[in-house]
Amino acid sequence: MNERANILERPATSAPASTVPLERQITAITPEPPRRRESDRALLEFESLENVDRLLNATLAPMTFGLSPVTLQLAYLDWLVHLAASPGKQYLLGEKVLRKTMRYSEFLARCASDPEAEPCIEPLPQDRRFRSEPWQRRPYKAIYQAFLLYQQWWHNATTGVRGVSRHHESLVAFFARQYLDMLAPANNPLVNPEIQSATATEGGANLLRGAWNFWQDMNRKLRGEPPVGAEDFRVGHELAITPGKVVFRNRLIELIQYAPTTDKVQREPVLMISAWMMKYYIMDLQPHDSMVKYLVDQGHTVFMVSWKNPGSEDRDLGMEDYRRLGVMAALDAINTILPERKVHAVGYCLGGILLSIAAATMARDGDERLASVTLLTTLTDFTEVGEMAVFMDTSQIAYMEDMMWQRGYLDPKMALGSFQLLRSRDLIWSKMVREYYLGNREPMVDLMAWNADGTRMPYRQHSELLRRLYHDNQLFQGQYVVEGRPISISSIHVPMFVVAASRDHVAPWRSVYKIHLQSDACELTFVLASGGHNVGIVAPPEEPKAKHQIATCRQGEHFPDAETWEKTTPREKGSWWPAWQRWLAEKSSGQEAPPPMGAPDRGLRPLADAPGTYVLMQ
Repeated sequence: MNERANILERPATSAPASTVPLERQITAITPEPPRRRESDRALLEFESLENVDRLLNATLAPMTFGLSPVTLQLAYLDWLVHLAASPGKQYLLGEKVLRKTMRYSEFLARCASDPEAEPCIEPLPQDRRFRSEPWQRRPYKAIYQAFLLYQQWWHNATTGVRGVSRHHESLVAFFARQYLDMLAPANNPLVNPEIQSATATEGGANLLRGAWNFWQDMNRKLRGEPPVGAEDFRVGHELAITPGKVVFRNRLIELIQYAPTTDKVQREPVLMISAWMMKYYIMDLQPHDSMVKYLVDQGHTVFMVSWKNPGSEDRDLGMEDYRRLGVMAALDAINTILPERKVHAVGYCLGGILLSIAAATMARDGDERLASVTLLTTLTDFTEVGEMAVFMDTSQIAYMEDMMWQRGYLDPKMALGSFQLLRSRDLIWSKMVREYYLGNREPMVDLMAWNADGTRMPYRQHSELLRRLYHDNQLFQGQYVVEGRPISISSIHVPMFVVAASRDHVAPWRSVYKIHLQSDACELTFVLASGGHNVGIVAPPEEPKAKHQIATCRQGEHFPDAETWEKTTPREKGSWWPAWQRWLAEKSSGQEAPPPMGAPDRGLRPLADAPGTYVLMQ
């Protein structure tokens, strides 16, 4: 219609419309389809051929463990060519071979006369493979010392080569370390004294138990069943048993409201947003280590977002859908139950990333419903993501997209395998020695059972997460666009409580600390907890090994760099939970009687008992 109107309104320049033959007038006002059809046909042909490429990558992905072979080849070619063109580096490596050989020879000579001779190289602090007493005896001491020297030489060979890109250097060093960890003498029953001693003492019974453990694990894996012992930790029975009701449900979330246990509660409720790649109940495990129960018992009204486990039909759900149907829908429901109340929002890992985006959008748009923001092991700057960076280059992301394209989602087993590679020494090889050679099955605990209960991630959403955040770092650079306009973390002016974990390999704490560079909050409290990505967060007050550091930076104050902060901030024994709970209470406006469960008179009647139905979806 617009095209016809433009033509009819065009001023006559050469001849009046009445003098133009009717056939030509009809031709002029009728869109000409042949060229468009040809263009559409070319587009369809291009998409069909591109799908062939996608299908090839999707077929190869299981055989390459989800790692792009092109990425690896480019990285090794970059390293190898630059090393070949660096005679100085080659000379240094050759010199290191001679010096290490001399050190090792001197060590062997000392060991010949003194079994207690000092080692010539010490394992790294995090390397616990060779600490036991049997490894300090001959000839095992000489074996592991040779391996450590060899490992150190390869580290020198794969790093510091002039001209190699930083990313390719990280890739080559990472996979060289993976290969060496696989070949470590600790994994070889022929040279591992602990395996040999157990086999001799038990007459081989340890190997029989290990064979049975291996058969069980492989059988369960092939059948898609959880690991041995997980059946003792059932959701709604042993896990996620804090009483509550599902008070809202849409196609993406269930919102759980937990029942109060105190006569008075803080006026401002707490909304908890978990990572959607795992089930929400990491924050509601068993009663003794449930963050939800702890807050409820301290007089807080707690709401929890429970994400749906998406399927192929959800392939086109994106980050905006997760923000709108997740965080914003939950806030709308809470405001229906508790009108005109501000909310303490809590985001864990990916849930924290989504909360950061939602909070920045709300601040930009003048939405003042947040009383505070708490981020747990959450990245807002993706410049340095630790060894996760090996999975974040353009080729690798395209490979992962093709892998997801076929099914419409990322399989949780593939994601779990990638995370295991980051800590293969502990999660793969040490476990193999312990359970298959020594025959000692590690007892299942609630956190391990939760870790085995992953969820899928939609194709579009995960692609956007990888490209827009991890690869392009749009959120940190102020280029992340929501509803047509960019957002900025600096727009968030409510108090913030940020927790990082000292041994986190998913969200390195120094990268989490960089939120100081982005935040313009009225105050920012930063906590560095002991432990890893999950153990650092699941740290109930009764946990004897828990430690933390905590400090607050108020608006306008200068903050130190991460290393200075770590050195100067006092270390405190115990969990960070009580400090956080006191902080939430201080940011609240007082106590009142507990609210009703849901709002039946306003269309939010309780739909089911906690933990709801979405968390049970497989």
